[in-house]
Amino acid sequence: MDFANIAAQLNAGIILPEGIVIITIMAIVVTDIIGGRGVSRWLPYVAISGLLAAVVSLYYQWGAADPISFLGAFNGDDLSIVFRGIIALSAIVTVPMCIRYIEQSGTALAEFLAILLAATLGGMFLSGADELVTIFVSLETLSISSYLLTGYMKRDPRSNEAALKYLLIGAASAAIFLYGMSLLYGLSGGETNLSLIATRIAADNAEAPIGLIIALVFVIAGIAFKVAAVPFHQWTPDVYEGSPTPVVAFLSVGSKTAGFALAIRLLLTAFPMVAEQWRFVFAALAILSMILGNVVALAQTSMKRLLAYSSIGQAGIVMIGLIIGTDAGYSSLVFYLFIYLFMNLGAFTCVILFSLRTGTDQISEYSGLYQKDPLLTLCLSICLLSLGGIPPLAGFFGKIYIFWAGWQAGAYTLVLVGLITSVISIYYYIRVVKMMVVKEPQEMSDVVKAYAVSDWTLPGMRPLQVSLVLAVTVTALSGVLANPLLTLANSAVARTPLLQRSVLLRNAELELLAEEFDYLQSPVAAVSPAAKVAISE
Repeated sequence: MDFANIAAQLNAGIILPEGIVIITIMAIVVTDIIGGRGVSRWLPYVAISGLLAAVVSLYYQWGAADPISFLGAFNGDDLSIVFRGIIALSAIVTVPMCIRYIEQSGTALAEFLAILLAATLGGMFLSGADELVTIFVSLETLSISSYLLTGYMKRDPRSNEAALKYLLIGAASAAIFLYGMSLLYGLSGGETNLSLIATRIAADNAEAPIGLIIALVFVIAGIAFKVAAVPFHQWTPDVYEGSPTPVVAFLSVGSKTAGFALAIRLLLTAFPMVAEQWRFVFAALAILSMILGNVVALAQTSMKRLLAYSSIGQAGIVMIGLIIGTDAGYSSLVFYLFIYLFMNLGAFTCVILFSLRTGTDQISEYSGLYQKDPLLTLCLSICLLSLGGIPPLAGFFGKIYIFWAGWQAGAYTLVLVGLITSVISIYYYIRVVKMMVVKEPQEMSDVVKAYAVSDWTLPGMRPLQVSLVLAVTVTALSGVLANPLLTLANSAVARTPLLQRSVLLRNAELELLAEEFDYLQSPVAAVSPAAKVAISE
C-alpha cells in the first residue's frame, strides 16, 4: 500500500481544526519558554487567533463529501461541525475574560491558556469520535485538562478542594464509563467502531442481551456525570464555587456540549436495540435535573452556586431534545446549546467583573449595584432573564422551541415539568435583579458602597469588556434574529445521516403509538400503510 492510498484512507484534512488548535498550543508553550514574561501579554491573542482559524476551517468543511477520517475513528459530519464550533466559540469567549483574573491572582497565564486549549481540543475530538478508543482518549483529554484548570489557583484552598473532589468523582465516573465500553467491546466480538458494534450485536442476538443493558447503564452514568445530570451532579456546586470563575464558565458550556455530542453519537449508533430503555432513563434524569436544579437554586446565597444549580436545570431542558428524537428535537437541542453558550458565559463574565472589583460572589453583596454600575447591572440582568426564559431574549425562544418539539412528539410530562420548573427559575433570577435594581441607597451593601468602576484602563480589562459586550449582544439579539441559527441547526440535522436514520425509526415508533391509541379509542380505526410496514419490519 503506497503513501497516497494511506493518506486517502486517513483523510486527515477532516481534523484540520483540531490540528490548528494543537499548533496554537505548541506556539503558546514555545513562545512562553523563549520570550518569558515579556511576551505573555500577547499570548491570549495568539490563542484567540488560533481558535478563530479553527472555526473558519470548520465553516469550510461544512457539507464535506467524505467526512469519515482515520479509518472510521472520527466522523466530521455536519453535526460534529456544529458541536465543535460551539466548543471552540466557548473557548474564544472564555480567553478574554480570564486575562485580568489570572494576572490578578499572580499565576502564570501561558500555562492556563495551554491547558484551556487542551480541554477545547479534547471536547472537539469527542464531538466527532466514532470509535471506542478515540472516545475514551478524547474524554480523558477533556477531563484531565478540566481537573488541572479547576485546581489552577494553587494558593486558594477552595480551588484545591474543588480540584480534589472533581478528580476523585471524575476518576470513578471514567472507570464506570470505561467498564461499559469494555462490555460493548466484548459483546461485539472485539469491535471498536460504533457502527460495527451495533451490527455485530444485532447479528448475534435476536433481542438485546443483558450485557448490553448493563453496558448502557454504565455508559449513561458516565455521560450524566459529564453533563451534570441528577443524580450524578454532586460535584457541580462545589467545583463551581471553588474553581476560578473563567474555568467554571468554560466547563458550564464546553464540557456540557461535549457531553451531549457524545450522548447523541454513542447512544444512537451503538445502542439502537435498547433505544426505548435509554430514552426512559434519560427522561427520568431530565425530570430529576429540572426539579432538583431549580428548587435547590432557590436557597443559594452564592452567585456561582446559584449558576451551578441553574446549569443542572438547564441540562434537564436540553435533554428533552435528545429524548424525543425527532428532527425538531435535535434542532432545538443544537439551537439551545448555541444560545446557552452566550447567555451563560455573559452571566459568568459579569460575576468575574464584580468579584474582581469586590472580592466576593455573595448574592447579598449585589444590593444596590445599579446605583454604582448601571452597565454591569443591565448586562447581568439581561443574561439572567434570558436564562429564565423571559421574552424577547434568546433563552425564551430556545425554551419555547424545545417545549414545542417535545409537545409535538407527545412528551407531555417532560414539557409540563420543564414549564413549571422554568417558572420557578424565574423567581431566583429575578431575585438577583431585584436586589441590584430596587434597593434604596441606604440599603446598599458595604462592598458596593466601596465599589470602583474606573478601572477599564487596567491591563486585561478591555478584553473582559469585549467578551461581556459580545455575550450580552448575542443574548439580546439572537432571540429576535433567531432565523439564521434555526436554519443552521435544521441544516446540520438534515445533513447528518446518523440523525436521519434515527429520526425515521423514531417517527415510525411515534406513528405506531398513535395508531395504537386510535385503536383503543375506536375499534374500527384503520392502521396506516406506513405503520403496517413498520410493524412488518
